Amino acid sequence: MKKAMAWAWLLPLGLVFFASVAQAAVVEHTFNVGNLSISQLCQPARIITAVNGQLPGPTIEAREGDTVVVHLVNQSPYNMTIHWHGVFQRGSPWADGPSMVTQCPVQPGANYTYRFNVTDQEGTLWWHAHISFHRATVYGALLIRPRGGAAAYPFSPKPHREETVILGEWWNASVYDLERMAFLTGNPAGPADAYTINGKPGDSDNCSTANQTYTFRVRRNETYLLRIINAALNTPMFLKVANHSFTVVAADAAYTTPYETDVVVVAPGQTVDALMAAGSAAGRYYMEASPYDSAVGATPPFNPTTATAVVEYAGAPAGGEPAKPPRPPSNDTATAFRFLSNLIALVLPGKPTVPLAVDTRMFVTVGLGVSDCQPDQLFCNRSRTVFSSSMNNASFVLPALGKPSMLEAHYRNESADVYTRDFPDRPPLAFDYTADASNTATLQYTTKSTKVRTLRYNETVEMVLQNTRLIAKESHPMHLHGFNFFVLAQGFGNYDEAAAAPGFNLVNPQERNTVAVPTGGWAVIRFVANNPGMWFMHCHFDAHLDLGLGMVFEVQDGPTAETSVPPPPLDLPQC
Repeated sequence: MKKAMAWAWLLPLGLVFFASVAQAAVVEHTFNVGNLSISQLCQPARIITAVNGQLPGPTIEAREGDTVVVHLVNQSPYNMTIHWHGVFQRGSPWADGPSMVTQCPVQPGANYTYRFNVTDQEGTLWWHAHISFHRATVYGALLIRPRGGAAAYPFSPKPHREETVILGEWWNASVYDLERMAFLTGNPAGPADAYTINGKPGDSDNCSTANQTYTFRVRRNETYLLRIINAALNTPMFLKVANHSFTVVAADAAYTTPYETDVVVVAPGQTVDALMAAGSAAGRYYMEASPYDSAVGATPPFNPTTATAVVEYAGAPAGGEPAKPPRPPSNDTATAFRFLSNLIALVLPGKPTVPLAVDTRMFVTVGLGVSDCQPDQLFCNRSRTVFSSSMNNASFVLPALGKPSMLEAHYRNESADVYTRDFPDRPPLAFDYTADASNTATLQYTTKSTKVRTLRYNETVEMVLQNTRLIAKESHPMHLHGFNFFVLAQGFGNYDEAAAAPGFNLVNPQERNTVAVPTGGWAVIRFVANNPGMWFMHCHFDAHLDLGLGMVFEVQDGPTAETSVPPPPLDLPQC
C-alpha cells in the first residue's frame, strides 16, 4: 500500500521544488514467508517456501523517488533473507540482503523490516531470497515507474498495457535438501525438472494440466511493455513469441537505444524491458522460454525442455493449437552474444556517463575448479578433491553463522576472523585461460577464503572479467550489488588490452548490474565506488555461487555523514 508523505512544510521553499517531490510516497508491504502446498508436473502436492502463498511472490510497484518498506515475517522453518536485486541501497546498506554479507539471516519465527529508497532508478528490477537455494521459489518483481507515469517513458510508442514475464526453474524435490546435499558431497545439484513462466511450466510437458499454462490476453493493434525477469537459479534463457518481434528499450532498469529483435536473451539475474506490438491476426500464439546451455566441458547436464505460455488475442477462435515460434538451438552462442553485446545506452540528460579517468584496474578470472573437502562436508570423499569455483583463484566462503555479518564487522572495525583485505587484482598465475590444453589439475586447484577488495570512496574501478576453460567454458552472469556498471567491451578468447582498448565504447555503453561474460571470453566493466558499505560480486548461477564464485568490495566512508555507512537499524537480525 502507499502512504502519501506530508510535504506542506516545504511550501515556503517554492512551488517548483514542491512539485518535484510531491509524488514521493512510502510503498509498504508485509512479506509472510511460509509454506505453500503446490502440485506440478503430475507430482503429488508438496510444500515449498513462498511469500504470501504465491509463486511468484507479490509484485512491488513504486515510482522513482519512493521509499519502499517491506516487513519480512519468517514463518518458514528456514533462515531467510531478501535481496532487492539492482537497488543501489545508497544510505541503506543494511537492507541489501545477502546472508552474512550485509546481515545475519532472519531466523524462523523472527522478523526484519527492510527500508530503502529507489531514487534515480526506473525500470524493471526484482527481489529474491539470498540464502541457500531458496531463490528458486522466493522471488518476485520490483517495478519502478517514472514519476510522470507511462507518458514519461523516453521511448515510443507508449505502451497501452504492461505485462510482467518472470522466467524460473522448478524442482520436484526440496531445493533446500538439494543445496545441502550438493554442499555435503561436493557435487553440484542436478538440473531443474522444468522451466516456468510466471510460476507455471506450460503445456509442453505431458504432465502439465490446463491451469499450469500462463495466458497473456492482448488486444490487436495495442503495444505491450513486457517486463522480462530471469529468476532461474542456473539457466540463461531464450524468449520468443510466435509471429511477434520485440523492441528492447531497457535492460537491468537502465534505458537502451531501441533494439529490434525476434528473440530476447536474458541470463539469471538480468531483466529486459521490451515492447511487443500485438499486430498479428487474432489467434493464439506460444511464448516459449528455452534454455541457453553455454557450457563447453564436463558440467552437470541441463534440462532441454521448454516453458510455454500463451499470448491470446481478444476475439480469437476457441480451441486449436497455438502457433509455435522457431526455437534457437540450446547451444546458440552466436545468437546470445549478438543480443547481449549489441545493446547500447539511451543517453539522457542528467544521467551518469562513463568515467574516463580510472584509479584501479583489475583483471579477474572467473570459472570452475577443484578444492579440498571442507571439514563440514560430511559426505565428501576425503581421498579426492571436489568441485569448487573461484575469482582470481580465491574461492569465496561466507562467514560462519555465529560471527557478525561482514557489514557489521566493517562498521564496528572488527574484521579480524570475519574477512581479510587481500583479494588480488590479478590471478596468481598468467596462463592461456581459454585453451583446452590449459585445463590441468594444477591450474584447477583453488583454496577457500573470505577475501575483500577495499576501495576508497569515489574510486573508479575498471575490471576485466576473464572466463577460463578450467573444468568447463561457459557464460557466467556476474552480478554486482550496490552499483550499476558500464559494459565497455566484450569478446571471446583471452583478453588482449592492446587490441580491445581502442574499441571501448566510452560514449553510450550499456549500463547493467549483471553481465553475462561470454562463453570462453571476457567483458570489461567500469564503475565508480560512490556507495560505502560491503557489496557482494558473484556469479548468478546459484550452483556456482555455492561453490565459491564470488568476492566482496569494501567501500570506505566518504567525507560526510551522508557518504558514510549509517548505524544499523535496531531490529537488525543477530547471528
